[in-house]
Amino acid sequence: MAMKLIFWISAALVIYTYVGYPALLWVVQFLFRRSVRKAEIEPSVSLLIAAYNEADVIQAKVRNSLALDYPVDKLEIVIASDGSTDATTQLVRSLTQSEGKGRVRFLEFPVNRGKIHCLNDAVPQLRGEIVVFSDASSMLASDSVRNLVASFADPRVGAASGVYQVLNHDASATGHQEDFYWKYETFLKLQEAKLGALTGAHGSLYAMRKSLYPFPHAGTINDDFVIPTSVLKHGFRIAYEPNAVAYEEAHEMEGFGRRVRITAGNIEQMRQAGPLLWPRPLVLFCFLSHKGGRLLAPVALALCLVSALSLWHSPVYKWLAIAQLSFYGLALLGALGLLRSKLLKLPYYFSMINASLFVWIYYRLKGRQQASSHPERPGVVWT
Repeated sequence: MAMKLIFWISAALVIYTYVGYPALLWVVQFLFRRSVRKAEIEPSVSLLIAAYNEADVIQAKVRNSLALDYPVDKLEIVIASDGSTDATTQLVRSLTQSEGKGRVRFLEFPVNRGKIHCLNDAVPQLRGEIVVFSDASSMLASDSVRNLVASFADPRVGAASGVYQVLNHDASATGHQEDFYWKYETFLKLQEAKLGALTGAHGSLYAMRKSLYPFPHAGTINDDFVIPTSVLKHGFRIAYEPNAVAYEEAHEMEGFGRRVRITAGNIEQMRQAGPLLWPRPLVLFCFLSHKGGRLLAPVALALCLVSALSLWHSPVYKWLAIAQLSFYGLALLGALGLLRSKLLKLPYYFSMINASLFVWIYYRLKGRQQASSHPERPGVVWT
C-alpha cells in the first residue's frame, strides 16, 4: 500500500507540473485577468549589453542594435565589457568610431569581476528612462524594443520581458526539441503575466524602469530573475510581450552543462523567492507550481519508476513500469543519436532536463567533500 501511495502521489505531481498547472492557468486567466494597458510610446531607452569575450558575435550584435526601429535620439546603445581578454574591446571600439559613431557607447571595465558587477557599475551611467537588457548572442527583431516599451504606458508595470525564438533548428541535435520547450515556456509565462503573477524574464531581452534597478549583490546567479522580480516589492508588476522577439541560434542553447546551470539557477531562485514574493499569494502559488514543480519532478519521476518496479507482480503496475522503461529506452536511443524523428527525440530531451537535477546534486556533494578536504581552497565548491 505504501508503494502504491508513493507511485500515485509522484505521478500526480509530474502530471500537475507539466499538464495540470498549464491547464489551470489557461482557465484561471479568463476569470482573473489583469490586462496591461499598452500604448505606442517612445520613452528614452538605454540598450545595455554586458559582454565578456564575445568577439565572435559582438559585431553582429552592434549592427543588429543599430538597425532597431526606434528613434535615434531616444535610443542609446551601451556595450559594457567585463574585462574581456579577446578581441571584443578592439571590435567595439572600431564600430564606435565608424558605423556606431555617436550612437554606441563603450564602457570598458579592465578586470573581469562577473556580470552583476558589470551591470551595477553600468546602470548609473545610462541616460535612458527605460533600461533594456540583452545578451550579446541574442539578435533582436527590428521592432522588439518598440513592442517591449509599449507595456510601460501602464504605470503599474515596472519590468517587461520579451521572448526568444530558436533559429536554425537543424544545426543542433536538440534544436527542434529546444524550440518546442521554449514555446511551451512562453505559453506558461504569457498566462502568468495575464494574472499579474509573472516572475523573472528571458535574459535575452527584458526591460525595466531605471529608477527601480535593485543593484543585486555580487553573488547573484540569476540576474534575469532577481532584477525584474525586484519590482514586485515596490508594488509594480512584470509584463510579458510576445511580440518583442530575440533570436538565438540553436547551437547556443544546447549542451547538458547548460541544463545543469539552469537547474542551479532555479534552485537559487527558490532560495531568493521568499523576500521577493511574499506576501503575494497568487504570485507565490504560480512560482511554486512552475519552478518548484520542475525541481520536484525529477525525484517524482524516479519514485514512479522504482515504485512501479517494486509492484511488478501486479498487472497494472507491471504495464506502468513497462511504459516507463520504454520511454527511457527511447531517451537512451536519442542520447546515442540513433533516432531521427523529432517526436521520438522528445523523451531524450525531457529526460536530459530532469536528469540535470541529479547531476547538480552530485557536483554539489562532490564540491562539499573537496572543500572539507581542502579548506584552504574556498573556490572549489561548485555553485
